[in-house]
Amino acid sequence: MPVDSISRPLLDWYDHSARALPWRSPPGSAPPDPYHVWLSEIMLQQTTVAAAAPYFQRFLDRWPSIEALAAADDEEVMRAWAGLGYYARARNLLAAARIVAARGGFPQTESALRALPGIGAYTAAAIAAIAFGEPATVIDANIERVASRLFAIHTPLPAARTAIAEALSAHVPAERPGDFAQAMMDLGASICTPRAPRCLACPLRKACTAHACGTPEAFPVKPPKKPRPLKLGTAWWIEHDGSIALVRRPPRGLLGGMPALPGTGWAETEDDSLPFGGQWHRLDTRVRHVFTHFELRLTLATTSVAERLPELAGQQLRWVPRSRILDEGLPTLYARAVRLVLESPQPQMKPEMP
Repeated sequence: MPVDSISRPLLDWYDHSARALPWRSPPGSAPPDPYHVWLSEIMLQQTTVAAAAPYFQRFLDRWPSIEALAAADDEEVMRAWAGLGYYARARNLLAAARIVAARGGFPQTESALRALPGIGAYTAAAIAAIAFGEPATVIDANIERVASRLFAIHTPLPAARTAIAEALSAHVPAERPGDFAQAMMDLGASICTPRAPRCLACPLRKACTAHACGTPEAFPVKPPKKPRPLKLGTAWWIEHDGSIALVRRPPRGLLGGMPALPGTGWAETEDDSLPFGGQWHRLDTRVRHVFTHFELRLTLATTSVAERLPELAGQQLRWVPRSRILDEGLPTLYARAVRLVLESPQPQMKPEMP
């Protein structure tokens, strides 16, 4: 397959069909600010464009430069990130910002970018190509799908990624590698979709092996899905005089460093224990939340106490007015739990000493 049989028609299509995104420069123009590219790519890990765009703009409004972000308070950044999920990204965002600010700017090569916290193979290639014009081979989920169809790669994912990278790398143009990567992303998002791809509108249909065979939806080949494990837990809603007790989750692990309702751990067998005696009310409805590797079902137990506790089960408690609890930057799981309690009728319970 001639090298320009892909890059030329793809870039011609991109020049008039590129999505207008807040972190992009127009096709064929000077590269965008590396800070904007890096910030958007970190946000887009495991997040859709529609979900990331408003967060991106709010971050820029609050922290318009890498130096401003590097100087930000950790908790303020975590609150601003709340709702985007995968909170290790926010911790790595701050760590990388401080490294970049200290060194006076971003490294400009794919290999050097990979040394920054939170930057893997895809993100390093994307920043290198889009911000610095390095002819890196960028492969996200959209590009993976487009390339696997173009070259009819029959190896199942994730093992196919090596073959996809090898096949695609020969077609990355030395000129406009960032536009090439973004054009591939846009093609996968708008035309070469997972189901019912619009092959007749595709600028690469003449070069596409899967289209020639009439089997585009057969690619990429995926292994059978494994069942997602189920974990259970209990969250405790402890109220005193209109205020609710919150804790901060450990800095490492799921939802690390984020505010949360206190509660039990999460395990495959249910732990419905309560931290102290007294009147408790268990809600009939559980909160269901799907993480990458397991599904969580969280039971909610509510009570009122006569005095504010300074700590519970070795964790410091922070008391937040009921009316402001949803302004605390809770991760989605706990925001759902809070809304469920607020919207549920609660029995009248006499506050008791724990």
